[in-house]
Amino acid sequence: MQMPRKTGLFIIIALIIAAIIYGFLPGPVSVETVKIKKGYMKVDIEEEGRTRVKDRFIVSAPVAGYALRIDLDVGDLVNKGDTVTKLEPLRSNVLDPRSRAAAEASIMAAKENVLVAKADSAFSQKELERVKALHKDGLVSQEKLDAVNAEALGKEAALRSSEFSVEVAQYELDAANTALKYSAMDPDEFAEKVQIKSPVSGHVLKVNHKSEGVVQGGEALVEIGDPKMLEVEVDVLSADAVRIRPGTPVLFERWGGDEPLKGNVRVIEPIGFTKISALGVEEQRVLVISDIISPPEEWKQLGDGYRVEAAFILWEAEDILQVPSSALFRYEDGWAVFVIKDKKALLRKIVPGRRNGLSAQVVSGIAMGDTVIIHPSSSIEDGTFVTPYK
Repeated sequence: MQMPRKTGLFIIIALIIAAIIYGFLPGPVSVETVKIKKGYMKVDIEEEGRTRVKDRFIVSAPVAGYALRIDLDVGDLVNKGDTVTKLEPLRSNVLDPRSRAAAEASIMAAKENVLVAKADSAFSQKELERVKALHKDGLVSQEKLDAVNAEALGKEAALRSSEFSVEVAQYELDAANTALKYSAMDPDEFAEKVQIKSPVSGHVLKVNHKSEGVVQGGEALVEIGDPKMLEVEVDVLSADAVRIRPGTPVLFERWGGDEPLKGNVRVIEPIGFTKISALGVEEQRVLVISDIISPPEEWKQLGDGYRVEAAFILWEAEDILQVPSSALFRYEDGWAVFVIKDKKALLRKIVPGRRNGLSAQVVSGIAMGDTVIIHPSSSIEDGTFVTPYK
């Protein structure tokens, strides 16, 4: 039977319209997906820290003096009671010819002053005797006699003062000559030498005053400690420090070894300090001190001041249902994800638990084996057709 011509034309037109409509229909959205599974999960705080010797002893000068050269180098072993250096009395300044000439000139000037004072005193005594005789005859008043007597006493006191000045000048010259003789002596001839000894056994960590020279009382000379007795100091944000407790386990990573080292927090210092971050932001930070509990043979190459990265483990557990944090997004008053079913993206509200930045614990909403979309774009809605990346 031959199809009517008009009927065939209508069919062709209908097929063309259907093709056009299908061409304008939105295609499935390509998405990244991941299957929900259970596994190990931890929540930690990661910060950079450095090692330091637990007990550091600073050997200092007990008094001001002249310290001899310290022959120790960093890393040298010293025993308790070993002499670190010797301390001599402070050496006097070398006397130059000008100083000697000035001291001798001072003596000559003082002696000349004595001659002048003697002449004035002798004249005053004669004047006093003359006035006394006149006063006895009633030719001079008592006031005149008193004035002359006071002047004579003053001249006599000036004479004694000038004589003392000669003695002082002579003492200064003698002291200068002694200083010249003392400063020219061989240092080995000094009898008074104070031996500064190490208070403990250990290794030299730092030499503060290597060459010989003048040191002040209390000035640090050498630092001594045991580099095998290490601890780790890490400065963390104060907001993170309140979440850390003594005994919190720590993993020290990227310290140079093949495996992370284990440790425990010993103390969280109660005093914070301000530190400028790399972005120029002021931060309040707190020092957290931890002990390394891994066997010493595993970290024997570590020393004082070495860099480590510390991860303070706040919580960890096995067999935890978790979803990537990048799959979560805010929905109404909670959180949601897109689950793929029958090639469609279906919105599912979930209740997340603990989060560590990369993953979130799933309390309810989805089950193990579900496929969720990570990094969902704004083009995806509930019921949108999707196709996973291959």
